[in-house]
Amino acid sequence: MVDPGHYSAYHCKDFPPQLALLTTREQTLRNLMDKANESSGGALIGNLTYRADYEDVLGEEKVLRRAAAEKNCDLSTPASQSDRSIH
Repeated sequence: MVDPGHYSAYHCKDFPPQLALLTTREQTLRNLMDKANESSGGALIGNLTYRADYEDVLGEEKVLRRAAAEKNCDLSTPASQSDRSIH
């Protein structure tokens, strides 16, 4: 579970780099689970080892996207652009 207020102090410029980190972590975990699935018994091991972290990352991404939407932040905007967050 991710605290819904976790990203409340973020500014628009802070969201894209954090989303990039989460997306990279999600892909890494997905690749590890896929690799584990290649061997017999690996699916069980992969799920036990990586599934909880993977679900946490997905939940955190969801909370981040929701917080960015509530602040009318564009997640595709490079982090170098000015902050448009209204508090």
